[in-house]
Amino acid sequence: MTTPTPAYTDTPPALTTAQIDAVRVHIKKTWKTLTRSHEHLLQSAKDTKLDHKAGTPWIVYISPSEDSPNIQTVLERSLSSKDMQQLEIRTLPAEVEAIKQHGLLYLPGPYVVPGGRFNEMYGWDSYFILLGLLHDGELELAQSQVEQLLYQVQHYGTILNANRTYMLSRSQPPVLSMMVLALFQHTQDEEWLRSTVPLLEQFYYYWVVPPHLNPGTGLSRFYAFGEGPAPEVVFSERDDEGKSHYDRVKEYYQTFEIDDYDVNLYYDREDDKLTHLFYKADRTMRESGFDITNRFGPFSADILHYAPVCLNTLLYQVEQDLGQINEILGNEQLEQQWRDRGAYRRDRIDQFLWNEERGLYGDYHFQSGKRRCYEFATTFYPLWLGISSQAQAQRVVENLSLFEAPGGILTSTHITGNQWDAPFGWAPLTLIAVQGLHRYGYHIEGDRIANKFLAMVVKEFERHNTLVEKYDVERCSANVSDEISFGYSSNEVGFGWTNGVILELLAGGGKKV
Repeated sequence: MTTPTPAYTDTPPALTTAQIDAVRVHIKKTWKTLTRSHEHLLQSAKDTKLDHKAGTPWIVYISPSEDSPNIQTVLERSLSSKDMQQLEIRTLPAEVEAIKQHGLLYLPGPYVVPGGRFNEMYGWDSYFILLGLLHDGELELAQSQVEQLLYQVQHYGTILNANRTYMLSRSQPPVLSMMVLALFQHTQDEEWLRSTVPLLEQFYYYWVVPPHLNPGTGLSRFYAFGEGPAPEVVFSERDDEGKSHYDRVKEYYQTFEIDDYDVNLYYDREDDKLTHLFYKADRTMRESGFDITNRFGPFSADILHYAPVCLNTLLYQVEQDLGQINEILGNEQLEQQWRDRGAYRRDRIDQFLWNEERGLYGDYHFQSGKRRCYEFATTFYPLWLGISSQAQAQRVVENLSLFEAPGGILTSTHITGNQWDAPFGWAPLTLIAVQGLHRYGYHIEGDRIANKFLAMVVKEFERHNTLVEKYDVERCSANVSDEISFGYSSNEVGFGWTNGVILELLAGGGKKV
């Protein structure tokens, strides 16, 4: 495990109008190829992440609270008889444990998928995709993107990691309220806004009661409900030797000494087996959206014992958003209640997650009562959403050189072989850092990082004629596969959230106040 040499403050050459226009045209076309609706149901149902016996139908599950025969009739009108023969429509069992064969979870309207192997709707990807759709004038599709997430809360209990049955037991970072308000800015539809409140509250309470809530701190944690190996990981995250991600994890535990946590909790050395707790943590790490990183120790196996900066900052934003929505709807008392909740969480974040000595935000370990000193780009979240004081923001900016690279923002300062560590950078984290810098008046730094990221993405677009999921921001390259040892090593094309971030940055340097 090594640490990259940071600090690159040169600004790249300005992009030409022709270069930017070429990327814009590509993104505009891509929304169509990334959209899934009823007529694409067979395409959506196909899942390369699981084994599938040739000649057998792909399964689509309908919510038990829906009128399944009516939906089947609607689908028969939208699809050819040949397509329908390759599909099997089932009603979702009331208990997740009763699902014997995995399949796609039905959503009634069109939605945008990230791209590549991610041929389904993802929770937090959708926020960045929405920003792009709104900038591109795709208002109808943007509205539907939000509606499908609200539908998930109503019919599947929460916003899912993605709309596949094997992801019913885990959610993703809570960005729904931000999406609702971003859309409302364009529609000004107060009746629709009012209709979202019960579902926004339902999704909020998913995160703020046990087991997601840690009562001792008043802060929340990620916590997936499923047990055992994640099915999509077992099948699809294999290396050239056919070893699964979990095989490689066991080899790592056999080979290296680890002092980040008690390895015996996660690995039975005598029997060479990963424990039940490891698999729960592995699923939970995927709920966080950051898979895979050593942020919570190797493979984030200790994630269940932490209050993370990202989740609690987003929950503060949910509280602010529900306050704002109630203000718009004229509910002054409810508005104040939500503002008070936000103020309480802000104090908790200050108390448990701010590291005054280091000038960074860090994840808090419940059992030891200590913050983990693992520099990670989530330190910019409290700047992005306005939690930091001006003095705290200044301290974070003084540490900017830890994260700034030739292509934008490093995910962490550690090279681990994981895709959510150095030298990799991701569009959402770069946008969050840029908007956080602008929010506190650090416009030179924010513009510089935005321009670096755009220059890298455009250069690689001209080389490969596509936009991808992640980049090596040290080398400014989309070629990352050889550097990734754990998880899946591919760099998926598409790519929904990269599209959205590019358009957001081009629209104003990512300034968010």
